[in-house]
Amino acid sequence: MMLNDLSIRPSRRPKDVGKVFAGTQQGFLFCGDFAKVVREIPDESIQLVVTSPPYFVGKEYDKSRSIDDFRKSTSEAISLIAPTINKGGSICWQVGNHVADGCVTPLDFLVFEAFKDYPEFVLRNRIVWTFGHGTHAKRRFSGRHETALWFTKNGADYLFNLDAVRVQQKYPGKRHYKGPKKGELSGNPLGKNPGDVWNIPNVKAKHIEKTAHPCQFPVALVDQLIKGLTDKNDVVFDPFAGSGTTAFASELNSRRWITADTSRKYCEIAAERIKGQRTGNGKYRSIDQPIASPNPNHRVAKKPEHFRT
Repeated sequence: MMLNDLSIRPSRRPKDVGKVFAGTQQGFLFCGDFAKVVREIPDESIQLVVTSPPYFVGKEYDKSRSIDDFRKSTSEAISLIAPTINKGGSICWQVGNHVADGCVTPLDFLVFEAFKDYPEFVLRNRIVWTFGHGTHAKRRFSGRHETALWFTKNGADYLFNLDAVRVQQKYPGKRHYKGPKKGELSGNPLGKNPGDVWNIPNVKAKHIEKTAHPCQFPVALVDQLIKGLTDKNDVVFDPFAGSGTTAFASELNSRRWITADTSRKYCEIAAERIKGQRTGNGKYRSIDQPIASPNPNHRVAKKPEHFRT
């Protein structure tokens, strides 16, 4: 498949990943265990790994049945992926919490512990992804966030494109009112640093990106990571492709990409999404789109007495 080919097909040939590095193919969608693809990826050839491995979702592709299973699968995945990352490259590992018998286990703590075996990786941010919808808890506060741990490889010389991910200033026209900079803009005219808490709606119900995948993460989340941590034509790798969000966001930003998933069903979904993007019909919600507000004409019941002030 040449770069101007609009089609995309899942492959079961791991060696075909070489076409991405040869420059004859924009991306490679492997239908099978990512470990088979990793063996064909040259060391220090990947700029960014961004992924959200399956955890405790009860599906056929999820091997996590206990916390120990999660620890083991995480450590095994890191051991395979770590050598492929460029010096100065990044890994972003996105997870949520596991709740059993009312007890919450923050899975990013376990991921952080696993990375301690790889001192060449330094944690730069613990990004909190917050969203407004989810299961309503009755015996605790409802969970409304997940996290993405951003690690960089080998020291302080790593890629970070802050200007590419700046967001609008709270007061964009604010100026210094005294001193040598009086009258000048007090904030960066390109926008402000987005910080480490990102408010992005999760992919549920009528979300424009929704597919049949049960645990789909939003394009906007990956889009920010790709813009901030890679340059054009860098290679992005997602070993747990799911519905193909990482590949989709890579296509949006002219990055080369490699993804893998063991489910044929989800590989086909990913292929359709990528094809849609290549033909100009890709569906996604950008991070700067305002969060929807309730219909102002909708009648709201009065608050109970104990809510009033």
